[in-house]
Amino acid sequence: MSDIENSLLTAWRKSSRSGGGGTGGGNCVEVAFGKDFTAVRDSKSPDAGVLAVPAVQWRSFLDKVHSGHYGSGS
Repeated sequence: MSDIENSLLTAWRKSSRSGGGGTGGGNCVEVAFGKDFTAVRDSKSPDAGVLAVPAVQWRSFLDKVHSGHYGSGS
């Protein structure tokens, strides 16, 4: 287990947008939160690595997603 994973304050949580086949194709992203960071990983390959970003940047990313900055994804 990595230092990042040892520093998590919450358990891994699967995205509500992850599909189980169908349109999502089984693509699953999980997030977990540390004191000052957010960690992201692929739930199909949890040992493949973790992307950790500062909490402020994660919040900025989510704000842009919710505002439609990146489009609808369709």
